[in-house]
Amino acid sequence: MPELPEVETTRQGIAPHCEGQTIRQVVVRNPRLRWPVPDDLPQQLEGQTIRTVERRAKYLFLHLDTGSVIVHLGMSGSLRVITDDSAPMRHDHVEIFLDNHRSLRFNDPRRFGCWLWTTDWSQHPLISQLGPEPLSDDFNGAWLFRLSRQKQTPIKSFIMDNHVVVGVGNIYANEALFKAGIHPKRKAGRISLDRYHRLADAIRETLQAAILMGGTTLRDFVNSEGKPGYFAQSLLVYGKGGTLCPDCNTSLKDIRMNNRSTVYCPRCQR
Repeated sequence: MPELPEVETTRQGIAPHCEGQTIRQVVVRNPRLRWPVPDDLPQQLEGQTIRTVERRAKYLFLHLDTGSVIVHLGMSGSLRVITDDSAPMRHDHVEIFLDNHRSLRFNDPRRFGCWLWTTDWSQHPLISQLGPEPLSDDFNGAWLFRLSRQKQTPIKSFIMDNHVVVGVGNIYANEALFKAGIHPKRKAGRISLDRYHRLADAIRETLQAAILMGGTTLRDFVNSEGKPGYFAQSLLVYGKGGTLCPDCNTSLKDIRMNNRSTVYCPRCQR
């Protein structure tokens, strides 16, 4: 599933081709996504100019003068800038044709993504209750410490809760907890403020590095230019259960938490 770094990489890839461009035509080839594409989406968009392309959590926004398109890539989706007359593929469900003779093409084999229209994106039910961005000034160790008091939730589940902080998916939770030296099953309410400061820094560092390298290479993800990310080459623990810890040479453990792979070092992480 594309995570925050993959979505931010997509935003950075498509924005220069879309911002300031007028939408000539919108083609919806298959409206049956996670939520149906609104019937009037072409009517709402055609003739309007894309002012900015922004990201909030794992959602992308095409901001126009009268409202915004909310795009989610789902489990397998991608947005690509098409610069030629290549025919759409089987799972190219939505396409926006721009006046610079390029198009924005949405591909989603599993159809868990979405394309929605809103006149007030910040108050949309999908957005209004989200926690802070992990790369913003609103996110820090004190924030995590305050929200975690009396919580019996395992710390890995806690930081993956979008009401606590957005965009910390499974891969990046594994990596950040390893860097912070925190056992993924430790109860969130039993972690000190100092350790939360280290964890917040580790989350920020991990996500920034992934964005810089273009996201993590996942099976279904390609960025807007059709190139995979390269952050997978730098993963410290995720997907490496049974191999040796890069810090202490102890064998890394691989367990299941909430049906997701969780890799940690039993010596370094407490």
